[in-house]
Amino acid sequence: MDALLCKRLGDPTLSPVPSAIDSDDGSPIVLDPKHPIPELKTPTSVLVRVKATSLNYANYLQILGKYQEKPPLPFVPGSDYAGVVEAIGSGVSNFRAGDEVCSVAALGSFAQFIVADESELFRVPEGCDLVAAGALPVAFGTSHGALVHRAQLTAGQVLLVLGAAGGVGTAAVQIGKVCGAVVIAVARGAEKVQFLKSMGVDHVVDSGNENVISSVKEFLKAKKLKGVDVLYDPVGGKLTKESMKLLNWGAQILVIGFASGEIPLIPANIALVKNWTVHGLYWGSYRIHRPRVLEDSLRELLSWLAKGLITVQISHAFALSEANLAFAAIKDRKVIGKVMVICEGPGSRRSKI
Repeated sequence: MDALLCKRLGDPTLSPVPSAIDSDDGSPIVLDPKHPIPELKTPTSVLVRVKATSLNYANYLQILGKYQEKPPLPFVPGSDYAGVVEAIGSGVSNFRAGDEVCSVAALGSFAQFIVADESELFRVPEGCDLVAAGALPVAFGTSHGALVHRAQLTAGQVLLVLGAAGGVGTAAVQIGKVCGAVVIAVARGAEKVQFLKSMGVDHVVDSGNENVISSVKEFLKAKKLKGVDVLYDPVGGKLTKESMKLLNWGAQILVIGFASGEIPLIPANIALVKNWTVHGLYWGSYRIHRPRVLEDSLRELLSWLAKGLITVQISHAFALSEANLAFAAIKDRKVIGKVMVICEGPGSRRSKI
């Protein structure tokens, strides 16, 4: 089968993906056309033919060697995916060949096949697009876990989303609207701003040509709102520090990531005086410590997707052989929504078992 293999750490955007496993052109990734199809090692194992897999910023950091989880080399990267059940173990009772499923793996989804235990798979509701389902678990799961599970966002609260046009950002603004919150979104560039407005966001700030704090304060004053109740922050840096000026007494800060490359300092003395709650949200660790939370979260998200309460914006889609371009889209911040890698379909070779 075709699989994207990370042979060494480095920037995957700097050169095309070589198609020979022994290539030494400097790229840290290579398309291995003869990678072995994983075996069903337990009675409850399920072999899934991957239709599409999501590319997250964490995948890029992992190949760079800058992510907190560092698998031994070589490895097949990847996380959330969707596809069709190809084969099942003798003890599988919930799925059969042909079922459409989605899931998230620690590694390995940048390939045409992946094996998962049946307990890790979720049935994709009838009528839902498989590519959209493959984009759901990490980005929407992160935002759902943060807003619904941790912050317990309620109707009428004011939610401020930084980096609102990215994968987790577009998920956060939609979940905020489903919860009935007043949603304020910050993004850079006219195209991103227009997209967020089309999603029904209550107020959008273009950080490229507007003063974020002044714009938000004017909106809050016009709506007779006191301030921000929940800050959703996947960006970090200076913008985080500035945004704290907008927070209400008793506000909650959701630390999602540091796309700016700068880790902000949250002053403990001000957090004390204003009774702020700071939540760190590393979604992946829930798989180890609270897997039930992730399971409940993804089931609700799939239900929302089926009902049309949320939609998945696919910004770019690439074949496995174009993975360097997919990573470049993330690196260069050209994305509105999600970047997907299509493992089956036009431009992809169909692998036989």
